[in-house]
Amino acid sequence: MNQRSYLDYNATAPLRDEVRDAVIAALSLYGNPSSVHAEGRAARAAIEAARVKVARLVSATPEHVIFTSGGTEANVLALAAQAGQAWHCYLSAAEHPSVRSGGRFYREATTTIPVTSGGVVDLDALACELEKHRPGGWRPIVSLMTANNETGAIQPVTEASKIVHEAGGLLHTDAVQAAGRVPLDIGAIGADMLSLSAHKIGGPKGVGALVLGEGVSVEPLLKGGGQERRRRAGTENVAGIVGFGVAAELAAADLAKAPEVARLRDELETSALSVAPDAVVISARVARLPNTTCLAVRGAKAETLVIGLDLAGVAVSSGSACSSGKVEASHVLSAMGVAPELAQGAIRVSLGFATSNTDIQSFLRAFGELIKRLKQSRKVAA
Repeated sequence: MNQRSYLDYNATAPLRDEVRDAVIAALSLYGNPSSVHAEGRAARAAIEAARVKVARLVSATPEHVIFTSGGTEANVLALAAQAGQAWHCYLSAAEHPSVRSGGRFYREATTTIPVTSGGVVDLDALACELEKHRPGGWRPIVSLMTANNETGAIQPVTEASKIVHEAGGLLHTDAVQAAGRVPLDIGAIGADMLSLSAHKIGGPKGVGALVLGEGVSVEPLLKGGGQERRRRAGTENVAGIVGFGVAAELAAADLAKAPEVARLRDELETSALSVAPDAVVISARVARLPNTTCLAVRGAKAETLVIGLDLAGVAVSSGSACSSGKVEASHVLSAMGVAPELAQGAIRVSLGFATSNTDIQSFLRAFGELIKRLKQSRKVAA
């Protein structure tokens, strides 16, 4: 295909031209940013300028931005056991695997909070669990994503933060998918820690950030140097951080385009359901990111749909996780109580800054052909 339609922004966004130019220019900054000579100071200045831009994306203080290797490291750093305190970790059942893995620092001191059939965390259950553990002397740390990566369901982070703070705890939010799609203000939503990833917003892969709220500290995972105010040792990825800063600026500007992205998504969903009446849009009845559709086709296999669309020139993702040839049900859809026969046919279509109506029409043509062939195969089998 000479022209492909990329509809997998939740996996990674295309590298923006402005970011590419900034990264290339930053590669000439050969000084070590920890050095005091002119070359080192130039690299340091580039990092600090990017730190300001990333901080602005979430209305944070620049000094509270810790650059990491990506969203995964930011999540794990946020959930690293804090010294000198008995902690209990609470995670929603729909969290990203890196958050679920981050809870390993607490071993048996981890509790999973259920989500509703719409994919939204059950706040009553959270409050109940926090009250249950209050007599034990644990201090709670709660991790609740701002928006789900598979369904786009937006979580009630602000409401959760009030519950958590009343219990004397800390709230971390994985905002990787929300950045540039919905407004983010770490103080306004009440988050004590917030994770970001550059490549989800058109920046380079391999760089992210953990943003801290006022008065919050973390125990470093990587030790051995004074970088990032002794919160993350190792020479900084100067070019990647510079690109992250440019991407953060552009992502903030993208918020004005959210209504148009939502219009394209709604058009896609309406037309897809007319072609496949048995299909279901997961989390359709709750607030979602404007760019995300989780479309489940009953009786279909997600991998068949993903491969068929790819061959037709359209890139989307599966709602299932494939590993070593074994297909497992999405833990998010399982937590929501989605029936296995429906969950196995779930695909994720995610739009972004370069998505056009042409991309939507390309998807609908390819999807329609796949559904037509699926129906024909069922008739033959019958």
